Amino acid sequence: MTSASDVLRGFGPVFILLFGLQFISMGAMEMSGPFWPLQIKALSPSDGVFGIAGVGVYVTPMIGVSLSSAFWGRMGDRYGNRLMMVRALGGLAVTQLLVAFAQDVWTIVALRFLQGACAGYIAPAQAYGVQITGGKDRASLFAWLQVATNVGSLGGAFLGGLILDRFPFAAINLTAGGICALCAAVAWLSLPVPTPATLAAAPGNAGTAKPAATTGVPIAAVLGLMGMLLASRMVLQVPFSLYMTQIFGAPHWVAGLTYGLLACGFVVAAPLWARRFENRTPFHVLGGSVLISAACVLVTSLAGSTSSVAVFAFLYFIWGALLGGTTPVLLTLISATVANDRQGSVLGLAQACQHAASASGIIAGVVATQRLGLQAAFPLVATLYAVSLLSALGIWLGMRHFTQEGSRS
Repeated sequence: MTSASDVLRGFGPVFILLFGLQFISMGAMEMSGPFWPLQIKALSPSDGVFGIAGVGVYVTPMIGVSLSSAFWGRMGDRYGNRLMMVRALGGLAVTQLLVAFAQDVWTIVALRFLQGACAGYIAPAQAYGVQITGGKDRASLFAWLQVATNVGSLGGAFLGGLILDRFPFAAINLTAGGICALCAAVAWLSLPVPTPATLAAAPGNAGTAKPAATTGVPIAAVLGLMGMLLASRMVLQVPFSLYMTQIFGAPHWVAGLTYGLLACGFVVAAPLWARRFENRTPFHVLGGSVLISAACVLVTSLAGSTSSVAVFAFLYFIWGALLGGTTPVLLTLISATVANDRQGSVLGLAQACQHAASASGIIAGVVATQRLGLQAAFPLVATLYAVSLLSALGIWLGMRHFTQEGSRS
């Protein structure tokens, strides 16, 4: 079992900084996450405006990231991923401060788009981690950075609620802006600059990319699979609280606790999945994706059919545990396919695909539940996971054919 102490001993102070910066900055950004509908509702002149802006305030940052991440990834390969981390944190700080003073819903939505376009922190953090460690324990590195994201999200939402109970909504954004600015300063002053020797340290990655034809890993197909898995997950992002209160009649604290169980399951299981797939062949990893996709179909189908809130909460935790074996594992597979000096580009592209897929999932969930009712949410999720299962199976069968052809030659 991969423990936190093992990771710290393996990566040292650089990992501690990366984990801490990811945890704190994500927590700062998520302080406002659950409460944007309250602010948008207070500033909206009509229900129609609230309906559009209430979705836009969540979707537009994802669109901004999806449009800009590939560009920032290329800039990271050219000028350094450490610089791109500082840039992203600085962009988050500035836009959070601007949002704090915005009193018009469309200004807020526009600033949220700009926030996404200027942000994109985790992709250069992942690329920097691969470079500074020479690609060692890549799966554990990605899994623990995702753990930092999920734990930071939970802690940030809780802290944001405490602030909102005592101060105006703008105080959340001002606090988040200050925290992100501090993180940018720490990153600039504390993170070491990768040396040329470090960049060439990973076996087989001495400055030249390993094309997909060599490894047999179809990067575009794996990115598509990762996007479909994320879109399936994000369908419930907006209607979740309504689902809990209207379908189960659950109080708000139960809805919040259940929502947190998804992240809790991810946090518990992601390092275990990373250990399970560490140093495995792409064929083995993609076979695991087939099984995980099938398990997600089963779990979400059961969650949508149960009338017990306790069973639903348990299934939500299991779902989160399964998700720990999706994005971090597939990102590791993609990252291991290319050279260290191209990590920024490929991980930036991956982040762009992730956010585009997340936005698509959110929009699909809102449209489906508004037109067909809340009961349509989980059948849609299960259907999308079924599509992911078929995609994963197709990629895996293609990999098996490639492996058999390679063994014959």
